[in-house]
Amino acid sequence: MGSRFIRPFLLAIAMLFLSSASFAQIGVAITIAPPELPVYEQPVCPGDGYIWTPGYWAWGDDGYYWVPGTWVEAPEVGFFWTPGYWGWGGSSFVWYDGYWGPTVGFYGGINYGFGYFGHGYEGGRWDHGHFFYNRAVNNVNVSVIHNVYESRVDVRNDVHVSYNGHGGINDRPTTQEEAAAHERHIAPVAAQVQHVNAARSNPALRASDNHGRPPITATARPGEFNNRGAENAAGHANPAIHPKELPPASRPAAPNTGDAKLDQRYQQQQDKLAAQQDKERQKLQQQQDKEHQQLAKQKANDQKTQQVEQRHQQQTQQLVQKHTQQQQNLQQRQQAPAPHASSPGKPK
Repeated sequence: MGSRFIRPFLLAIAMLFLSSASFAQIGVAITIAPPELPVYEQPVCPGDGYIWTPGYWAWGDDGYYWVPGTWVEAPEVGFFWTPGYWGWGGSSFVWYDGYWGPTVGFYGGINYGFGYFGHGYEGGRWDHGHFFYNRAVNNVNVSVIHNVYESRVDVRNDVHVSYNGHGGINDRPTTQEEAAAHERHIAPVAAQVQHVNAARSNPALRASDNHGRPPITATARPGEFNNRGAENAAGHANPAIHPKELPPASRPAAPNTGDAKLDQRYQQQQDKLAAQQDKERQKLQQQQDKEHQQLAKQKANDQKTQQVEQRHQQQTQQLVQKHTQQQQNLQQRQQAPAPHASSPGKPK
């Protein structure tokens, strides 16, 4: 047997003994530690069943590059995301891929935030086939997603080290995390792979260009670097395309004119307008969802899909402008002095 056949054979044998939890990717010897994790805000959750996958530093031909955090639909009901992590392998840093599974496994003790504080996951739970979001650590629009709860987590958030060992985080797997390593896992889904590829090809996300401060830190959905839901380092989001991606509608302060009856009437007007605007958001979202379903049935190409999404963005922004103007008009009317009744009399 030639030597060219021996090496692949030995490599295949070695891979059989790797832990199913780690999915270690061993390439070139990386002796430079990844940069610290940037501080960023989480985009609003785009819909039911999406689970947050935190951002991380990956390695490419040009060194480290940032893979923005994003919301991803779980591949199966009951599955959670275990983030990947960098670990010191004795002579270089090794990347351990993330994976989907029924239990969150070991992710290096890294504090990725948003429910991933080093061990386990505090961002949500599955219950009767639905994912319930912890509002204390996730950005969720409750007017769109109703399966939420709030459970405060006391965690130190000032540690931004992005790797395990060799001067980084020194945590080791717990007994439960070791058991999770032997459960059935699913590798990152296609949308996540495309998300990573898009990040790799974006020069602005390379650490050599951004010096550890990537201009895009998170997105509402995988690969959306140049449109809706992209969060930058300052926490500013680009315009949303769909109503479900909008933040909760802001409500004006309760009226306080000193006249209890007048305040009650003004509050009723505000509540009526808010209910009307919520219905209009839902109606537009339902309309756009139907168009998405039609695109899927037609197996529309990228150009057609992009045209529809551009129209959706225009519709959504027009709705936002309309609602903002309505709120301003109502407040102006309520701030205007109340008319005084004049005494009846004969004209002079």
